[in-house]
Amino acid sequence: MIPGLSRRSYWIYLIPGLLLLTLIIIVPLLWNIYLTFTSYRGIAPPEWIGLENWAELAGDARFWTSFRNSIAMVLAMVVVPTALGLVLAAILFDLVGRKFGGRLASFLRATYYLPQILPVVIAAIVIGWILRPQNGALNQILGAMGLESLQRNWLGDPATALPSIMVVLVWVQIGYPVVIFMAALQRVDPELYEAAELDGANWFQRFRAITVSAIRPETFVVVLTCTIAALKVFGPVYALTGGGPGDSTIVPAYYAYSEFFQSQQVGYGATIATALTAVIVVVAVVFVIAQSRLERREEQI
Repeated sequence: MIPGLSRRSYWIYLIPGLLLLTLIIIVPLLWNIYLTFTSYRGIAPPEWIGLENWAELAGDARFWTSFRNSIAMVLAMVVVPTALGLVLAAILFDLVGRKFGGRLASFLRATYYLPQILPVVIAAIVIGWILRPQNGALNQILGAMGLESLQRNWLGDPATALPSIMVVLVWVQIGYPVVIFMAALQRVDPELYEAAELDGANWFQRFRAITVSAIRPETFVVVLTCTIAALKVFGPVYALTGGGPGDSTIVPAYYAYSEFFQSQQVGYGATIATALTAVIVVVAVVFVIAQSRLERREEQI
């Protein structure tokens, strides 16, 4: 301890951070929760209406459609990137790194991570150019290959709009788990892989027995953070489809935005945002509890 500085004095250094936390996070959150019980269009003072917004939300088919679409976003941003990222990280670490050197593995890791660096809206705009129905690169390539029957209005057809956004999200998201998993594999003893290889284990057997179990804590982190990102995804939907055609690609974050700024139903938009926040908090708590129980079970074993 610094001479002349009491233990209680350390709290002084926390005051700026606590003030910023209060002003940027706590106050807006409380104000948003308050607005869920009001009718407010952003001009006249809010009018208290109790639980009317929540009752309307419970019967809002568009709201439930947005949450069903969030399941597709979870598939595109959590399930597929985590599974592919785990396999790619294991290949880069166990095969590429050992046979061709760490520099090539690091270069490929950076390549996979590159979409994460790009601003989401910019990446979505570029993808939108590729998926244009008339002169988009994808339809041009299909036409040049004689596959005109496969040409589509990818973002204007309800049947293909959501899958198109899912493909974009997989491309954007896959680099994150690759980087996390490769960093996690650095702490795995290489002798485990060498011993397994000497015992005749092939790559898949080494992957299943060593890699998956060794980086389980990082897997929880990746799944949790990617799930939160998937539930609150906004940029690609805003830039590519605006929730359309119809409501085929609408998600809760975009629905809240449209109620806030387009319909000027601020109270109802706040209700959607608060419901989304509650879901994210519940998901985070469930993940943390599941991880702690699994760790305790492994310690007992």
